[in-house]
This record gives sequence, C-alpha cells and structure tokens, in this order.
Amino acid sequence: MALTWFQQQGWKPHAFQKETWTAFLQGKHGLLNAPTGSGKTYALWFPIVLNYIKNHPEYKTKHKKGLKAVWITPLRALSQEIKQSAERIVADLELPMTVGIRTGDTTTKERARQRTTMPDLLITTPESLQLLLASKAYDSTFKDCSAIVVDEWHELLGTKRGIQMELALSRLKTVCKDLRIWGISATIGNLPQARQVLLGPTSPEMENSVLVRANLKKKIKVKSIIPKQMETFPWRGHLGLHLLDDVIPIIKKSKTTLLFTNTRSQCEIWFQKILERYPEFAGEMAMHHGSVNKETRIWVEQAIRNESLKAVVCTSSLDLGVDFAPVETVIQIGGPKGVARFLQRAGRSGHRPGETSVIYFLPTHAIELIEASALQVAVKENAVEDRLPFLNSYDVLIQYLTTLAVSDGFYPNEIFPEIKQTFCYQGLTEEEWQWLLNFLVMGSQSLKSYDEYKKVEVEADGRFKVNNKGIAMRHRFQIGTIVGDANLSVHYQKGGYIGSIEEYFVSKLNPGDVFVFAGRNLEFIRIRSMKVQVRNSTKRTNKVPAWAGGRLSFSSEMSKLLRLELYKAATEANLSKELVALQHIFEKQREESSVPKPSEFLIETFKTRDGYHHIFYPFEGRAVHEAMSSLLSYRIGLLSPITCSLAFNDYGFEMLSDKPIDIQAVIDNNLFTSEYMLPDLQKSLNSNEMARRKFRDIAVISGMVFTGYPEKGIKMKHLQSSSQLLFDVFRDYEPENLLFKQAFTETFEHQLEEGRLRMALERIATQEIVWKQCQKATPFSFPLITDRLREKLSNEKLADRIKRMTKILMK
Repeated sequence: MALTWFQQQGWKPHAFQKETWTAFLQGKHGLLNAPTGSGKTYALWFPIVLNYIKNHPEYKTKHKKGLKAVWITPLRALSQEIKQSAERIVADLELPMTVGIRTGDTTTKERARQRTTMPDLLITTPESLQLLLASKAYDSTFKDCSAIVVDEWHELLGTKRGIQMELALSRLKTVCKDLRIWGISATIGNLPQARQVLLGPTSPEMENSVLVRANLKKKIKVKSIIPKQMETFPWRGHLGLHLLDDVIPIIKKSKTTLLFTNTRSQCEIWFQKILERYPEFAGEMAMHHGSVNKETRIWVEQAIRNESLKAVVCTSSLDLGVDFAPVETVIQIGGPKGVARFLQRAGRSGHRPGETSVIYFLPTHAIELIEASALQVAVKENAVEDRLPFLNSYDVLIQYLTTLAVSDGFYPNEIFPEIKQTFCYQGLTEEEWQWLLNFLVMGSQSLKSYDEYKKVEVEADGRFKVNNKGIAMRHRFQIGTIVGDANLSVHYQKGGYIGSIEEYFVSKLNPGDVFVFAGRNLEFIRIRSMKVQVRNSTKRTNKVPAWAGGRLSFSSEMSKLLRLELYKAATEANLSKELVALQHIFEKQREESSVPKPSEFLIETFKTRDGYHHIFYPFEGRAVHEAMSSLLSYRIGLLSPITCSLAFNDYGFEMLSDKPIDIQAVIDNNLFTSEYMLPDLQKSLNSNEMARRKFRDIAVISGMVFTGYPEKGIKMKHLQSSSQLLFDVFRDYEPENLLFKQAFTETFEHQLEEGRLRMALERIATQEIVWKQCQKATPFSFPLITDRLREKLSNEKLADRIKRMTKILMK
C-alpha cells in the first residue's frame, strides 16, 4: 500500500524508509537518523497507519475513535508541517483517521473537544504531554496508543525537556498495552547513547530496538566571503557590516535568502543597516527572532513559503526543520560556535531530497576565517559534537511526581522501578527516593513548619495524591522546564503588542530614550504592570536590546577543529583559501611572537599603558576559559599575592595586572595541573553566587517558587529574592538538601564545563609551554584587548581608540 502511494506521487521510497517500516511492523523500537528534508515523517507515519490497518481489517466501517499515536515535537512551529504530511496520507488512502494538534497555541474550545474525543494522531510538545498526564484518568486516554514518535530528539537530548520526555515515556510504557517508541534525530556525535537515553539503558525496549541510518549524504557547499582588505590587527564585530555590499549581490541572485545571525541584537542591526543603505529592499525583506510577536513570525514564515520575500534576517528561531522549500541560499553572519548548528542552518537551503545546500560564511572579524576553514573540514568529514544527557535532576523528578499526584495519584513502589529504568535516574538510590517522597509530603527539613511547601498527601492505601484544588491549579500553570530570563512585553501606548524584551535592558532606559526593536525606532515612555509602553520615533539611535544568547561558547568539537586548522597555519602546508587570506596576520604574529604548533601551548606577555598583559591561548571556548582563568589566577595568588582583571574570548584569556606575573614560576610550579582542580576551582570562583543564580531555575522547576498566573506574572526580582532566601536557608540549616546540592553540580558540570576543563588541562600537560615576551600587542591578542575596552566605551569611541592603537602597532 505504501509503495503504491509512493508510485502515485512519482517518488521512490528510500532504503531507510523501507527499513523503518519493516522494523516498526516487526514490533521493534528504535532511533532513526536522517538529515532534514529527507522524508522522515513518511518513514514513521506510514507504518503506524499500516499497523492500524493490519490490526483492524474492518477499519473502513468500524473505526474506533481515540488516540492511536502521539508525535512529539520540540517546536510548535513544526506541528503544522507534520500535520500536513500526515493528513496527506490519510486523505489519499481514504482512511477515517483524524490528526490533531495540542500545544500552547491550541484554543480552549479545541482542547475541550479533545477532552471528549481525542484525534487518532496527536501532535504535541513535551510540556503539553506532561499536562495530559496531569489530567484525571489519563490512562484511559492513552491505553490504545500504539506509537510515540519523538521528533528532533537531538534538540531535546541534553536539556531538562529531554528528561521530561524520559519520565513521560517511562509512565506510558506501563499504561499503553502495545507501544512502540521511536526517536528521529539528525546526526549527533553520540547516536548510540541517544538511543539509550530515549528507551532507557536497561529496559526491554532497548533490547528490542534498532538504529536506522539514512546514509544519505546531504551535499553542502560552504563558501566563505573573504574580504578584499583585512587589517593585520583584527577585532570583533566591525568587519561584518563592512561586508554588507558583498552580501547584496548574493541576495539579488537568489530567490529567497536567509541571513542567520547569532543574537537578536545582531539581527536587529543587520536589518536596519541593509534597509538604510538599500531602501529598495523595503517590503521585500523581513526579520524573524524569538522576541518578535507570534503573528509577525507566522506571517514571515508564510511569506517565505509563498516566495514573496527576497531576504529574511533571522536567529536560531528558524534553525529547525520548518520546511521552506523556496530558500535557495543561506548566509551565516559570524561564527556559529558549533558544527551541528552550522549544518542545521545550511540544511535550510535546498530543503529537498537530492538538492545541494549552499551556505555562505561571513566573518565578523578576520580570525573567524579560521572557523570558516574548520567548518569546511567538519562538513567534509561529517564531524558533529555530542549532546550530553543530564543525570539526577531532582527538580524535574519532583515536578513529574507532583504531576502524577495531581492527576490520579501514584503508589511509590509502582513508580520507582519505572523511574530507575530511565537514563537520567538509573543511579537514583533508595535513600534519595525516600528523601524526594518526604519532600513532596512535608517540604524539606528546614521548611517543614510552613504549610505552603506541603503539597502531596498520603492516603490510607498509600497513594500519593494532591487533594487541594489550588495547589493542583498552580502546578498545572507551572509545568515546564524552561525558565527564561525576565521578559517584559513591549506595547504601543495606544495598544498593539510588538514583542518581548529582557527586563535588565529596559531597567537601564530613561523615559524619552530611543531604541531599535523589531526593525523600528521606538521611544520608551514607561513600564506599567509588566508592560513596556513605547511610541514610534524618527530619532536616530544606536541602542539595541541585548539578549543573553550573545555569550555562546564554542562546542568541544568546534574548538578541536579550530585548533587543527590553526596548527596547519603553523606548518604552512595544505592551506585552505581562508588560511591563505590570513597569511599577513600569521606573518605579523610570527614576527612579534609565534603561531603555536600541535605540541605547543602559547603564552604571551607584554606591557602597555594599561599595565602588564599576560595572555594564554588554550583555544577551548569562552566557558572553559572563564573557569581556567579563574583557576589559574587563584593558584598564582597562592605563589605571590596579586590582583588582576580577567578577560576571555573563544580563543584565549588575558590577565591584566599592575605588576608582572612570573610566568617561569607558573611553569615550574606546574600550575596547569588537573590535580585538585575541583577544590581550587570552588575556592577561586564565587561558586556560591553562581549556584545561587542556578538555584532560581531549580526552585521554579521543582515548584518551590510560584511564577504567577498567566497575565499576572511575578516580577523576576521577586522570584530571585524568594529563591535566594530559600538558598540561604538551605545553606545555613540543611546543606544536605538534594536540590541545594544540585545547584552546585549544575554550575560546575554544565555552566563551567568541568569535564572539558579537565581534558584541556590534561592536554596542556602534554604540550611544551612557549612563553614569548613581546614588545607590544600581537594580532592574536588584539581581539582580547579590544573586547575588554568594549565594556567601558561606547561603540564610536571604541572605533576611534582602536584606530589609534592599530596605527601605533603597525609602525
């Protein structure tokens, strides 16, 4: 039947599609690895339909309504695409099946309808699935469900939303009589582990599972935009806009072009600058990022499909698999920081089986061309980073257990074995489990005299249940694991929603200040009940909202590839055209200092008017450098007391002090050792302060702090202060509290990337340390020095200052 359908369309099924159909119909679970735009939806929706027909031969006359399959997608935007593909098959085969969507955008009327009759295929998000588990008699809703498909599994893996999925699956495995679990993932470094996390490492489902690989090599062409003129001393950010004139011919040549930027502020700036210089694009160009209101975003997405737009400046909001067939070209502005992200974006163009994706790389400073060269290698070798799963996230488990208690209640000895089968909680001990149950019923040790923390009651038969309607309602509002930074909505004074903006940016504005947002110049009037009121303005401004995403760090794979490319520059053989274009920078670097070889670790020192600069180049990414610089400065301080200011970027870090640091003593005392790393790191950083910030998210997810009702959100500073209060209570009276301990674990493992730091230190231990005592700043150190200045000076002053500095250095 499936083959005939494919023939009717004039298509031929891929080998991976046939393999998936067979495995599914044999009752197997599995993970399907296939690139975007290769027909993944047909690979899994078809066998679900065929399986239903096989088990219900009289389906045309005796169709039983109710849920047959659940399709999970991490992005609401994808649900419409999946619905269209699924409905196409249903219509062509004249099946009586229905397809429905349930996400945060679904109307109350539609939800009520679904409560009485569920569609046969439900497309939903991890959060909405949890909400279904929080409703009464959820087991009868799911009992006939035969398949759960988790789409874009790589996006969920390594996040707390992924853990939510693991827990929901652990429950549904018991509730559904005959269930098959399938994941769909684009390429990631640790595919076998991704399958284990999805199915549970020791579960029977894992034993009876397959990994299907599509073996379709997506052709990707990476073209670097190499500037005709490049200064020898590069600095961050300015080069991108200098290349604006090179971008325009590319846009004009293609039907539709997506310009990917890394941050929302960069997105705003590019949109403005293109329109300023090329006003003829007005009406043919749009902008798309997560803070722009939903209507505008949907309009832009639709306009891309209709080919009515020539170009769209966007951020990662358009990264994922939304099907934009007309997109011909993609331009990446600035380093994407990770290989997977770059490939994902490249895949937005030529989104059809067999077509070649074309992506242009536009560097925002000269050294990013090394990244471009590294990405070329990554595309050729298909080298993609791992997504590391979380372990023992107690906050998500508490939320999940409360969810179960809100619906029909649960018996701990039934649920514990299910939870132990998940990847995240495979190491959960009996003692920890008891602690969690106590926490649900009594609140923690130090809070047991406060009734508000006692949520769950134990009934006479041992069932854990939430009986208080208020607690149940508040819990339903708060289901989810994404705790964003404080956002305020932006409205015109006369009404009309424009988008949302981070609270800390608005807090710096005075009434009358003008800023750029959603492509418009807006004058700030006032904040009233969590709303920023503005009016349009004709005044010019250089104020652009900043979002936290601007501080992304290199992935491990990306830093490895970058180092390999850089070592090629040292040997001067087999150079890519990007590296050839940078020759003058390497020459100057060699003249002043050295270009490190694979066996070398470079340290530079020199003196300027600002003080003594000590620069280290591990090339490991911003997050690792943050931790490493702090660790090293602590250890140096033990040798001789010294005060220094730290600065870091993706390539290295700088210590600036008013007296010289004895680098020979640093080398002799082996200060880069990985021994005692963790205790030294804890002492060096204000780890208490970092954990305190992490704890806010944990307190929200575990339900200790309530974020407020819709439209009546609680101000972030109030949230912060209530969670800080709890943090202090636990620190002083209950340091054994699992949630308190989790804040420290997450700080070190996820924020400071402790594992990567250890590996970096071990690598440095095998390298020869090359210490160059330079006369002045080198091309490699220049981006670091100028980045530090950026925080003190406005953009215009910075450009002048840098011009003066470069003039002196080039003498």
